[in-house]
Amino acid sequence: MGNSYAGQLKSARFEEALHNSIEASLRCSSVVPRPIFSQLYLDPDQHPFSSADVKPKVEDLDKDLVHRYTQNGSLDFSNSLTANEMEDDEDDEEMSESNSPPIPYSQKPAPEGSCTTDGFCQAGKDLRLVSLCMEQIDIPAGFLLVGAKSPNLPEHILVCAVDKRFLPDDHGKNALLGFSGNCIGCGERGFRYFTEFSNHINLKLTTQPKKQKHLKYYLVRSSQGVLSKGPLICWKECRSRQSSATCHSLKPNSSVSSTVTPENGTTNGYKSGFIQTDSPILSPSNSAINLSGAQDLTQDKNVVKPLALSLQVVGKTFAADAANGNSSHGGKSSASGSTPARPLTYSLSPRPSYASGDPATMFISGPPKKRHRGWYTGSPVPQPGLVVPVPTVRPLARNEPLLSAPGPQTPLTGILQPRPIPAGETVIVPENLLSNSGIRPVILIGYGTLPYFYGNVGDIVVSPLLVNCYKIPQVENKDLEQLGLTGGQLLSVENMILLTIQYLVRLGPDQIPLREEFEQIMLKAMQEFTLRERALQMGAQCIPVSPGQLPWLARLIASVSQDLVHVIVTQNSLAEGISETLRTLSEMRHYQRLPDYVVAICASKMRGNEFCVVVLGQHQSRALAESMLTTSEFLKEISYELITGKVSFLASHFKNTSLGDDLDKLLEKMQQRRGDSVVTPFNGDLNECVSPQEAAAMIPTQNLDLDNETFQIYQPQLTVARKLLSQVCAIADSGSQSLDLGHFSKVDFIIIVPRSEVLVQQTLQRIRQSGVLVDLGLEENGSAHQRAEKYVVRLDSEIQTKFEVFMRRVKQNPYTLFVLVHDNSHVELTSVISGSLSHGEPSHGLADRVINCREVLEAFNLLVLQVSSFPYTLQTQQSRVSSSNEVHWIQLDSTEDMGCEEKLYFGLNEYSKSLQWGVTSPLLRCDETFEKMVNTLLERYPRLHSMVVRCYLLIQQYSEALMALTTMATLRDHSTPETLSIMDDLLSSPGKNKSGRGHMLIIRVPSMQLAMLAKERLQEVRNKLGLQYRFEIILGNPASELNVAPHFVARLKTWRGNEQEEWVPRTYQDLEGLPCIVILTGKDPLGETFPRSLKYCDLRLIDSSYLTRTALEQEVGLACCYVSKEVIRGPAVALDLSGKEQERATVSENDLDELLIDLERPQSNSSAVTGTSGSIMENGVSSSSTADKSQKQPVTPSFQSPGTSVGLDEGVSAGTSAAGETLKQECDSLGPHMASSTTSKPSSSSSGPRTLPWPGQPVRGCRGLHTALPPVVILSKAAYSLLGPQKGGKLPASSALLPHADVAWVSALRPLLHKDMSSEEQSLYYRQWTSARQHHADFSNQPDPNSGALSFHPRRLLLTGPPQVGKTGSYLQFLRILFRMLIRLLEVDVYDEEEINTDQSESSEVSQSAGEPWPDIESFSKMPFDVSVHDPKYSAMSLVYTEKLAGVKQEAIKESKVEEPRKRETVSMMLTKYAAYNTFHHCEQCHQYMDFTAASQMSDSTLHAFTFSSSMLGEEVQLYFIIPKSKESHFVFSKQGKHLESMRLPLVSDKNLNAVKSPIFTPSSGRHEHGLLNLFHAMEGTNHLHLLVVKEYEMPLYRKYWPNHIMLVLPGMFNNAGVGAARFLIKELSYHNLELERNRLEELGVKRQCVWPFIVVMDDSCVLWNIHSVQEQSSQSRETGVSSKNVSLKSVLQHIEATPKIAHYAILGIQKWSSKLNSQSLKTPFSRCHVHDFILLNIDLTQNVQYDFNRYFCEDVDFNLRTNSSGLLICRFNNFSLMKKHVQVGGQRDFVVKPKIMVSESIAAILPLQYICAPDSEHTLLAAPAQFLLEKFLQHASYKLFPKAIRNFKSPVLAIDCYLNIGPEVAICYVSSRPHSSNVSCEGVFFSGLLLYLCDSFVGADLLKKFKFLKGATLCVICQDRSSLRQTIVRLELEDVWQFRLRDEFQTANSSDDKPLYFLTGRHV
Repeated sequence: MGNSYAGQLKSARFEEALHNSIEASLRCSSVVPRPIFSQLYLDPDQHPFSSADVKPKVEDLDKDLVHRYTQNGSLDFSNSLTANEMEDDEDDEEMSESNSPPIPYSQKPAPEGSCTTDGFCQAGKDLRLVSLCMEQIDIPAGFLLVGAKSPNLPEHILVCAVDKRFLPDDHGKNALLGFSGNCIGCGERGFRYFTEFSNHINLKLTTQPKKQKHLKYYLVRSSQGVLSKGPLICWKECRSRQSSATCHSLKPNSSVSSTVTPENGTTNGYKSGFIQTDSPILSPSNSAINLSGAQDLTQDKNVVKPLALSLQVVGKTFAADAANGNSSHGGKSSASGSTPARPLTYSLSPRPSYASGDPATMFISGPPKKRHRGWYTGSPVPQPGLVVPVPTVRPLARNEPLLSAPGPQTPLTGILQPRPIPAGETVIVPENLLSNSGIRPVILIGYGTLPYFYGNVGDIVVSPLLVNCYKIPQVENKDLEQLGLTGGQLLSVENMILLTIQYLVRLGPDQIPLREEFEQIMLKAMQEFTLRERALQMGAQCIPVSPGQLPWLARLIASVSQDLVHVIVTQNSLAEGISETLRTLSEMRHYQRLPDYVVAICASKMRGNEFCVVVLGQHQSRALAESMLTTSEFLKEISYELITGKVSFLASHFKNTSLGDDLDKLLEKMQQRRGDSVVTPFNGDLNECVSPQEAAAMIPTQNLDLDNETFQIYQPQLTVARKLLSQVCAIADSGSQSLDLGHFSKVDFIIIVPRSEVLVQQTLQRIRQSGVLVDLGLEENGSAHQRAEKYVVRLDSEIQTKFEVFMRRVKQNPYTLFVLVHDNSHVELTSVISGSLSHGEPSHGLADRVINCREVLEAFNLLVLQVSSFPYTLQTQQSRVSSSNEVHWIQLDSTEDMGCEEKLYFGLNEYSKSLQWGVTSPLLRCDETFEKMVNTLLERYPRLHSMVVRCYLLIQQYSEALMALTTMATLRDHSTPETLSIMDDLLSSPGKNKSGRGHMLIIRVPSMQLAMLAKERLQEVRNKLGLQYRFEIILGNPASELNVAPHFVARLKTWRGNEQEEWVPRTYQDLEGLPCIVILTGKDPLGETFPRSLKYCDLRLIDSSYLTRTALEQEVGLACCYVSKEVIRGPAVALDLSGKEQERATVSENDLDELLIDLERPQSNSSAVTGTSGSIMENGVSSSSTADKSQKQPVTPSFQSPGTSVGLDEGVSAGTSAAGETLKQECDSLGPHMASSTTSKPSSSSSGPRTLPWPGQPVRGCRGLHTALPPVVILSKAAYSLLGPQKGGKLPASSALLPHADVAWVSALRPLLHKDMSSEEQSLYYRQWTSARQHHADFSNQPDPNSGALSFHPRRLLLTGPPQVGKTGSYLQFLRILFRMLIRLLEVDVYDEEEINTDQSESSEVSQSAGEPWPDIESFSKMPFDVSVHDPKYSAMSLVYTEKLAGVKQEAIKESKVEEPRKRETVSMMLTKYAAYNTFHHCEQCHQYMDFTAASQMSDSTLHAFTFSSSMLGEEVQLYFIIPKSKESHFVFSKQGKHLESMRLPLVSDKNLNAVKSPIFTPSSGRHEHGLLNLFHAMEGTNHLHLLVVKEYEMPLYRKYWPNHIMLVLPGMFNNAGVGAARFLIKELSYHNLELERNRLEELGVKRQCVWPFIVVMDDSCVLWNIHSVQEQSSQSRETGVSSKNVSLKSVLQHIEATPKIAHYAILGIQKWSSKLNSQSLKTPFSRCHVHDFILLNIDLTQNVQYDFNRYFCEDVDFNLRTNSSGLLICRFNNFSLMKKHVQVGGQRDFVVKPKIMVSESIAAILPLQYICAPDSEHTLLAAPAQFLLEKFLQHASYKLFPKAIRNFKSPVLAIDCYLNIGPEVAICYVSSRPHSSNVSCEGVFFSGLLLYLCDSFVGADLLKKFKFLKGATLCVICQDRSSLRQTIVRLELEDVWQFRLRDEFQTANSSDDKPLYFLTGRHV
């Protein structure tokens, strides 16, 4: 039987097997026991082999295809979550949710009153591992902790203690029968039966409890002490899972995969089955495979009969990456359709235990075997995923209707009797199938039951590629609408079969089936049905194809395929059709033509139609099989093929040249012929030779026009950096409290990059050049260069320690905002958990461990920025980055944004579009000749991976091209034209001049071993040909540094000019200009940037293994770069050799602008050319030569300097060389007709050959080689068809592929990506339609099962942009501006203005010495009051008249006053710990103070009305207090009913050092967010009483933002009032409250005058307070210095409140801060003058002085003047100063004055002089308060009202009892009419005008008669209404001296309901 132990039957083994068999049959009543012979013969002997015992020959290996082997030889296709979670195949009796009821296992009922909750024992104690993982559990000696699985809690493991004697050893042997265990929940011991124990722990089983089935895992403690799931318990001898050695998967084209065991020979802590040397397991090649679907219980219970494949294939690949701890199974997942060698069944439905959490993967179980109960047709789970095998996939469990299979499904009734398996259900795979036919057929699972396969199963592959397309998933209605379907539109099986055949016919001989393509076809078909149904208005389905018509229709469709597709129809089962096909294949003769696809249809009466597809095409079957492997797997496969020497046949084939000569001998001969000399390094021909010493000593010229390597940030990078910053701000402002930017003062960062030495060096270089370390203040200028290394970490084994250091810094610096940049974050994004599977890849799960670890997620001062060019793997349903936190690179529109930038980005889209230009040498091409050669070789070597074959061929191609170009011209015809022209260019470019610069060629060889081989071979050929000084060959291995020969390093240094002695190139960019071949290896390109001298990118090895979007696009991403603008924009005139120079010169400048190349469409009407090199139309002339005359001058879409066109790769030296010569490199057969794509004039014919120089000579100002041009990319045919042009301008086909191998499609029905989708829309598309596979790092981030809410990490951002677009520069710039912004957040703009109206000469006698802390009341009251206003905000106001003013020269003042309102000066100050803040400040300390998080806060405050009568208003005033619960202690409430009685006031005698006595009132309007109302820090956190005074309509806003503040709400009548009203009401209320408190405290025995009478009234823009002291003059400086210190508001208030005899002062204040504060201004510690913005007001003394509640402006100047004239003291403390913040919103902004009735929308601005009108006139009435209009009018009307007063300060305007601003060019003399008031002396003053404003009864005619007026002085009398105006004029006898005219009466322009003010003007007579 071909078995490894045929003839070695040992009696012991026989007895043991017999014993097991008997025991099994006794135990189980319902299932056929396993045949004893299959046990014996299909079981590998699990004893360690030593390599000495078995040294297999390669041929043997070929025969014995080995795959993951299980005990009975059945192929194990199961996937697993982690190694440890592999479930035992044999025990798959857990039935999946099923349509037929399971047979219940009768369980004893639980004892009365005991707990029956899943996961708890009957005593009610929690047993789940998640709850117990941190507990210390004591267990008796000899017991182990193990994990049990409960079918009802699939995601949990229950912890039990079991005696280890009853558990198996490492080999699955020696477990005692029986059980002994303890419950670790309640501590109950001594359970002797597992049945009893399973009842106790509530397993609730439906089958008989067995320890083998339910005790699954050992539990182990991790190094952190966490109890976690360990290895599987190895029941039944070592069943393939734990032994790495047994886990094999078949390589599609390999025979054996060698198994790699971890170095220590153990996996998961116990020994693997084999200590693997290179001996694979020898396996029977004729064991059976059952590729059945899930077992069907519709017939017999014990027949494992395949079930209709209407089930979903669950899981992406059949096989999991095996379950070994860290070993691989030869690099393939056995699922991969590779054919393992044992009977296997595909269970296509998940087990119940898998429905929620575990992977639903394919379970395969063997042929009729022990206790196999099979699976019910359960709810299929849509398999998310393409066919690239990936360890595991999380299914989306949905109950969904299956496509009804016509055959009736009989329900299960009773126990079914055994029945032998029918012969028709099995397929015997013929012997030597692969050897005879050279083809390994791929069977695409279709619809229905797949049979069992027996025999040589290694020679077939089963692929689930299209299986999901046939299971139409349940789609939600909203998605159905999006797809244009109605609910019932499922296709019938017949229709699906016909569609499949049509699809295969359409594919033709070259393409391979793509799942995504077929899904779109299915979708389209369903949409057609929907449309048709709607058109027919029919509810029923359209008449389906009847099963009878199906065979006929199927053959009809296939008949057009030219025999590429055959249809076989059978009656009984698919097995017949498959057997027939395989038989034909094995017996065929080589000359017979095979179909590419055979569609086997079984038209069974019982089950309806079933089908599958057998792929026999040489190319297709290989491509399908290879595409099932992940990149890691096929790289392992390749390395295995190289290590085991399977490639030796191929290698020997390539020992000879194409001409048949022995290559090595030939090279030796050439070397001898040349002797010691070598080809000249540069500036010479290939046949010039020099000695090696001479060559090494040759020095090139230094290239001075090399672009300096200065680091520049370009505009798009700035824009993106700003987008990142604004996103960070959005996170901070989101209210989620996840980021508090106000908290940080510094930025620090770390950049994590994939394992690439070059990438690390490149990132370091960017950091150094950008200077970001110095800018962020992280490093000193000198040391930054060395210290940069600490900021870049690569994901390798050392990251753990470096990362811990970083996290320690994060914890230790809470005020630093750290940014963790995860660059190229799509690479290796696998989860830590799956890392235990680690396919031998050291980087497995590292990224996850770093960026998703708990510390990172929880650190409040850490932002994670993931950066990726291919972010698709980060954009799934489980993404951790919110889509709103994605920042996408700006869409560069190639023409619009070109104006500003030197260079343009040329990326994937541009490459694809460039194919439509119809140029002779496209930038993206496919080497057809090479592909033909490859296909021939692949047929010859069916067992090798195609990449190995391709690589060997490529090495030969390059070797022969080198030889052809140097010594053996005869080889020219045997190199493909592509390869030849590349090598010619590479060799000839250094020879052209003395600089010796050349081009770079990248050859991408993903496999490390193949790359090393390529490097060695090419180097050997190069050296033997003497070219070692001509060009370098470099191995680009991510794991190591660049290694460049010393003479090339010397050359690079010379070009660079000023490098240090020890400089060596560390990045690819350092190789700028070096002629070299870089053999780039590694699984993925990792984002390394290449120099501009990169000219060719050879991707011919990248073929059908690269079937995901990321994998394909990142390869082409290597070539993406910036190209100079002139390249695209240059007047694209093809360089024409036929003397058209003059014509060209006539192109005018205007034409140049029209000649821009449009990247979107071809400019010429030549058809797009195919991708072959230099291919042209058959007739040799491209159709563009006959371009339509009407077209504008066609443009050469060349990416070259003006005047160069696209022959850029022909290796043409200079534009003038002869045509015949230049075409030498072209394929000879193409003849001399190289047509240029376009010509300079549409009429000129392009029959003359023309060549287009790769700029060897600078053309029109373009600098030679430095014109950045996009590299030429040579692709394999498979990649070209995916990336190449699509009809109708659609996206390249690659965009429809699965976005990344680690994700899976959620549904086969989904819309297509369309070409106008922005990257934002693509992100949303992928987030909807893809989900993370089980080994993906995001897999654990599942949406909340209850709410469906996604859990995003709030501080994580994703920056995406195309490859090489400049993302690194952008995020470095982001760090810089983030730092600047944090500094800005810690700064505040404060006003910095000098005082106005100061008279320096004035030496007022200093009444008090400078050192005194408080004023002395005696001396202070003798000081005169300074009526001049000094506050700079009043610089545009009327001056207040003083006697001094009369003497001031008017001119001086005139000059300073005329200018327009200027912008006020501000300066930036750092905030200190004593600042007042707005709502944007958050910190731990004032969190409670602000606390607007709790929604409940709103309801915690209560509203209280407070009523008092005001004599001024003449009515009762009702104010409202909103008092938070926490602030109620400040108020007195009545005993009953909680009525507010008063606000508590302290006593004058109180001495509390920690409190401020005065209540603080802050009127605020329009600044609910920006007002500085958070005084917590300013008051040093002490208790204080702060009341916000707000208007009624703004109250809800203020309440929302300041829920913990007491609000005083003004009555609604004041909604439009100015600040005067707020101050008036504060003062009135405070006085009323003072009286109430005096009355209340009097009853308690306190004297009335002992109650504290002061309040603080301060603006909402006061931010900082300072104390100043004059320093003693030092000997050096003549000026006395001033030292300032920031102090808290609390200390300022406490100091002022401590003033002796404070009750005698009316108002106390402090001065405004200015940077010009000098000792002069501090000479007097106290001034008696105006105070503003921040005052302590004595409400007792000022009881009779009121604020004017009508006022909008200058209310404080007016109030100060009245207070002073009443003889009260106003004192300003000069040693304190106040800084006011420049707040741009709210506050006392002007009203927007609009007409009351809007006539039209666009209205011209209304000027202040239009604010008044004649009474009863037709003037436009305005919607603004009358008082506001009046004050604004007066400010601007001084010329009209008081012409005599203009700049005449000797004769001011007399204003009685009021100060109004009447313009800056007028002085006002304020006089109080009150008796005993103190006024300025008016003797001898002639007034130029009189202003009477709402004057009261104190103003009488007698008073006015005291004053003298100039002749022609003017009068203005203002009253509330017309009648009081008349009465006032009569009462004051004004008509005696003033002359009035009727037309001099005016009113403010209000309607009568708005109560206009009236005024009358007159002249003095």
